Amino acid sequence: MRENRDGILYASTYGKVSAVHLDPIEKKPLFHFHPGREVLSIGSVGCNFRCLFCQNYPLVLGQAPLSTAGIPELVRAAREAGAVGIAYTYNEPMIWFEFVADCARAFREAGMVNVLVTNGYVNPEPLSGLLPLVDAMNIDLKAMSGEFYRRLCGGSLEPVIETIRTCARSTHVEITNLLVTGENDSDEAIRQVVDFVAGTDREIPLHFSRYFPQNRFTAPPTPTDRIDAAYRIGREKLPFVYVGNYHLAGAEDTRCPSCGATAVRRVGYRTSVVNLSGIRCASCTAKLRFVI
Repeated sequence: MRENRDGILYASTYGKVSAVHLDPIEKKPLFHFHPGREVLSIGSVGCNFRCLFCQNYPLVLGQAPLSTAGIPELVRAAREAGAVGIAYTYNEPMIWFEFVADCARAFREAGMVNVLVTNGYVNPEPLSGLLPLVDAMNIDLKAMSGEFYRRLCGGSLEPVIETIRTCARSTHVEITNLLVTGENDSDEAIRQVVDFVAGTDREIPLHFSRYFPQNRFTAPPTPTDRIDAAYRIGREKLPFVYVGNYHLAGAEDTRCPSCGATAVRRVGYRTSVVNLSGIRCASCTAKLRFVI
């Protein structure tokens, strides 16, 4: 993603995109940030991890074709589509840092939001430079195990933990945990993730996602009983737990922790705001963790 030309370091993918789509914000996944709205989603290639089970490995390995995208054109496209803003997704946005930062400034000036879908593996200094421009993040917490990160991702856990803690104090954060068959889908591994989220901020929405064989990993898809268990374990300590890549009745809906009323109903990417008044439950007026 960068190359040395005569002693000068160049960002070789600056302004180069592999994908541009208009997506539901729920696809990021962000369930508590402008529910039901669409977001312009862009990605490039490259990552600072090498996850053996990567679900987007052609982008990570730079196997996707690239085209040029100018920042003014992206701003105009988002505005004309009625999008809430832009999401830097599909590949790791931190590996594309210079362009993401410049684009984020332009979208902020245009009055639209910036969303990062990230693995959270970034040093504090660049994170502090980008974070004031970020309105929401979905951070991938792969496991609460340094050994898992070293063996399966080629990275380490602690920077991810620090990123989550830092960002949760500054912007809207949701967390995704992909349950990889036989690796991080035990009750103990799930409880470690749930305990960390509860200890950081128990109102952070936590998304458990079902793994499917990709890249160099051939283990079968996450057994559905493991997804069911993750949802049950998560709900023991957290009010906002969701399930992705697998239909579990009611596991995509947001319920008010105070009265139990369904505030937002979801089926796939179809979202209905049914009992939400601003950021309060329309039934009991309890304040809910939403950005509207």
